[in-house]
Amino acid sequence: MQLSFRWYGDGDPVTLDAIRQIPGVVGIVSALHDLPPGVAWSADAVVALRQRVEAAGLALTCIESIPVPEGIKLGTDDRERLADAWCASVEAVGAAGVPVVCYNFMPVFDWTRTSLHRPLADGSEALAYVEGELSAVEEALASGGLPGWMDAHAPDDLRRLFAAYAEVDTERMWDHLGWFLERVVPVAEAAGVRLAIHPDDPPWPLFGLPRVVTSADAFDRVCDLVDSPANGVTFCTGSLGADPAQVAGLPADAARLAARGRLHFAHLRNVRRLGVRDFTETAHPDGDVDLNAVIRALAEAGFDGPLRPDHGRQIWSERGDPTVRPGYGLFDRALGATYLRGLWEGATRS
Repeated sequence: MQLSFRWYGDGDPVTLDAIRQIPGVVGIVSALHDLPPGVAWSADAVVALRQRVEAAGLALTCIESIPVPEGIKLGTDDRERLADAWCASVEAVGAAGVPVVCYNFMPVFDWTRTSLHRPLADGSEALAYVEGELSAVEEALASGGLPGWMDAHAPDDLRRLFAAYAEVDTERMWDHLGWFLERVVPVAEAAGVRLAIHPDDPPWPLFGLPRVVTSADAFDRVCDLVDSPANGVTFCTGSLGADPAQVAGLPADAARLAARGRLHFAHLRNVRRLGVRDFTETAHPDGDVDLNAVIRALAEAGFDGPLRPDHGRQIWSERGDPTVRPGYGLFDRALGATYLRGLWEGATRS
C-alpha cells in the first residue's frame, strides 16, 4: 500500500513540505489543474509535476484526475476528438511513469453537497448532504446564483447541459461509458497506466441527471465492459457508504474487487448517515463505515496501490478560514492518514 495525500499544486495552501511531515505518507495524488477538459496533456508537463513532487521527497502515485468532457458523456458529434485528446493525456501520464489515473463519469457535477460547513457536535465543520435542502440548490440553479462548488459552469452553460442530458437516460449513459472505455482502455494498457473510475458522489440520482456508477455492482459492470487489467476502479468508502443499502457490504466488495485485480486506487473516508439520503462526513475513526474491516480486506487481498485519506473536517485553526478548501484542509486529513496507517499496520502485522 502506498499511503498518499491529495495536493492541488503550488496554489494549494497545504504545501508539499507540510505533507512530507505526515508519518507514513509517501505519495502525492495530483493533476494538471490549470488545463480544462478536452485539452491533451503533454508528457513534459506531467514529468514537471512528477519532478516537483519528487523534489519534496515524495512520489507521484496517481493522477486525479483527467476530466472526462461532457461531450463524451453526452455522446456528441465531437466525442471522437475529445476521446483522442483524453487518450493523448493518458499516454503522457504513462510516459512520465505515473501508474494510475483516477477519473469519473458523473454528468455536470463531480460531487454534490448541500453544506460545506456543517457544524458537528465536537465543534468541527464538515461537508454534508441533506436531501431536503436540495431544493435550495435547485432554486439557485434556476436563478443563476450558484453555490461555490458549482462554479465550474456558467449559468447559461448549465441550462444547456441540463437540456442536453434530458435526452440521455441511464442506459444511454452506460452506452456512452462503454464507447469511451473501448477507446481508452487499450491506450492505457499500452501506456502502462491503470484506469480507476470513481463512483458517483452521492450514489443516487440528482437533478434528473443520469448517474450510473452508483454501487459495487456497477463497478463490476464497468470492469466487464472492457475486460482488461487496465480497466479498474477507485474504491471510495465515503461515496458508496452514504447509501444505507451498501455500507455493510463494503469490506466484502473491496475484497472481491481487489482479488479480481481491478481495485487500483482507494479513497478512504467516513460518513454518518442522518437519514435514507442524508449524511454528514466525519472524522475517519467515526461514522458508519467500518474502515478497519475495509483495510483488512485490502491487506488480505494483497492491495499494493495508492490509498489516501479522503475529505477531512475543518478543525482547530482551519475553522472559518476562507483560504482552506472545504474537505481538503491539512489537519484532519493528516489525522486520517495516521489512523489509516495504524489500521494497515494492525492488519499486516497480526
